[in-house]
This record gives sequence, C-alpha cells and structure tokens, in this order.
Amino acid sequence: MAVPGGRVAWHSAWEENAMIRRSIVAGVGIGALVALAAATSSSAALADDAPKLVPVAQSDAMIWNAVAVDGNRIFVSGPRWAGGRGPQLSLLADGGEPRPYPDAAWNAWKPGDDPASAFVNINALHLDGRGGLWIVDTGSPSFGGSPLPGGAKLVRVALGSGRVDRIVPLGPDLALDGSYIDDVRFNGDRAYLTDAGRPGLIVLDLRSGKGRRVLDGHPATVAPEGRPIVLDGETVKGPGGAPLKVHADPLEVSADGAWLFFGPLEGPWSRVPTRLLEDPAIQPDTLAAAIEPWADLPPVGGTVMGPDGTLFFAELASNSIKRRHPDGRIETLISDPALHWVDAPFLTRDGCLFLPVPQMDRVGLFHSGRSQTVWPIRLYKLEVTK
Repeated sequence: MAVPGGRVAWHSAWEENAMIRRSIVAGVGIGALVALAAATSSSAALADDAPKLVPVAQSDAMIWNAVAVDGNRIFVSGPRWAGGRGPQLSLLADGGEPRPYPDAAWNAWKPGDDPASAFVNINALHLDGRGGLWIVDTGSPSFGGSPLPGGAKLVRVALGSGRVDRIVPLGPDLALDGSYIDDVRFNGDRAYLTDAGRPGLIVLDLRSGKGRRVLDGHPATVAPEGRPIVLDGETVKGPGGAPLKVHADPLEVSADGAWLFFGPLEGPWSRVPTRLLEDPAIQPDTLAAAIEPWADLPPVGGTVMGPDGTLFFAELASNSIKRRHPDGRIETLISDPALHWVDAPFLTRDGCLFLPVPQMDRVGLFHSGRSQTVWPIRLYKLEVTK
C-alpha cells in the first residue's frame, strides 16, 4: 500500500552489499543512493575496524523517532507535532512499501474522532519479549498540550496476528494536565513510564491495568538548570523561545530486574530499587530516600540497554553513539554528522543497533513554524558486537 504524502527508500538491513542497488520507490535514483552511502563514510577519527553506518530506509515525508524490529519486519513511528506526513505507525517488511500498522483505522485519527481507539500521538515503541509490540500514545496532538480525555494510553499489538489485543488507558490520575507520557520499559508484569511534561514516573500493573504516579517533581525527574540541549553548537529553544527542557524521559531496567535507571533528557541519571516502586504501600519519603545517583550522562536523544547491562546512548552534542559499560567506562562507537539527533535506538539479539534520525531540534515547532529538517529522514543500522 502506498503511503499518502511521501516516498520511502528501503535498504535491506540484512543485505549490506546490495544497499546501493535496491530502491523500492520510483524517483529515488541510483545517484541519490550512492550519495547516501558516501555520506555515511564521514565518521570522524575512528579506527578502520570501528562500526560502520548502514542505510536501512529513508523517507521524504515521515519523521521517525522510534523503531522496533521483529525478524524481517521493521516498525517506525513519529509524533504528530513533528510535522511529518503519513501514518503514525508504519510497517516496513521484505523490501515492500510501508503500510499503516496495525491497520489504516488506527492511523486515521483526526480532531473530533474518538481518541481512545486510534493513535493520537505516538512517542515510543517497545517489544515486550512475549510476542507483543507496545505503543506509547501521549494522547495529545500538540506539543505541550494536555492529553485528550481517553487519549493517553498504552496499546499492545500481537505480532502474530497483527491485531490490537490490549489497550491500557492512562486516565487523568496518571496522565495529568500538561503530561507528556514519554517512554516505557517492562519488568515482568510491571511497566514503568516516564512523564516528560509533568516530571514523574508511572508504575503500571499490567495484570490489573491499574497504576500510580511516583516521584512527582522529585529532582531526579526534573530537567536541571545549567544543562542545555545543544546541537551544532546551538541551544535548542522551545516554542516560547526559552531553552527546551525535557523532564523524565530515558529509562532502562537492569537485566536482573532489580533496578530502574532513569533521568531527564539532559541528565544526570539516577536509580531506584524496583521492589520499592512496586510496593503500593511505600511512603513517598521512603521512596525518595532510596534514590541513588547512577550515571552523569549528557543530554541524550535515546538509549537502549543490552542484556549484560551495557547502555548504548545517542549523545546529542557530538552526533555520537556511545557505549557505557557496566563498570562505568564510556567509549565512542561512532561520530557522524548524519547522526544529528538520533532518537530511540533498538538493539537486536545479534548485536545491531537500529538508529532513527528524526532531527527533532529542526522541526518547525522549534523554529517559529519554519521547518529546518534536512530531508530525507533516515534510518540506519550499526553493528556493535565487535
């Protein structure tokens, strides 16, 4: 199915030697693909055996900030306010054209429609390891706006059937006025979510669908002063002209499930024992006292944690992908201008990072309505097992 409003060029994620030869869209010629391949060779001052960027897909209409990979299927999504055209959530499979996922109806929301049964504004994707793709819907079509009644939700699609099999509403006690439900991680039958608009965390019992907010306004969830988000030497400004602040945003769960790591986009990161998060009787002061500093990371576009506790993160200021080892050592895997604001990466079981590059700081919202996006939007992969 053709996606209204734009074209997508596809580069097989599993056929690197053929990436220049393949394009699924008429009008995206060999010259453009050769130029794209050349653009990925400019990684700065890294060894010859350093990981190399491989183009996977590109779009001249959609702005992808999230990706999830299931076998030969790649799912991509982007927030409505970023100004892209096309479905909120798309499936790229077998070199075919992208199609709305799970179907057109879920991607057809418009003002006045029921926000409970369609995607209003997707901000994150995550696989649960149990055959499900979870979608985080902030429920607000505008940046900084409050969630529409019934709009904020977690949606699970069964990957086997391609059908929605679970909707977990995030009611007004969880998604507050001014909330921006940002991302999610799972720990058994629990889900943890960050709120980048009204700083705090949400702890959700997936069995009952009930949740509660914790650490509202705690310094560990609030974007601190003096840590601006900087790209290309410029501080990113919000719609009002002040430096953009993104509260509780990235989060990860330790491999043993004992710790939740989290922080504002600007850093630093903290950690808290999950056993306390999951105790509904815990007193706020007791929970707050259990928070520990974890990692003083710079502003990041996105993160993913490997099964050994290695944290991969996109450092915004340097257009870099970095790796934090469990002992705290940090190394740069690659630096490249092509990686300008990498958002939420995805790590495959065989050690490949998929990197969406939405250039979020360049969207029109942050430039008085005049987009600075450099098209096309690209998705890369990077082998990190070496």
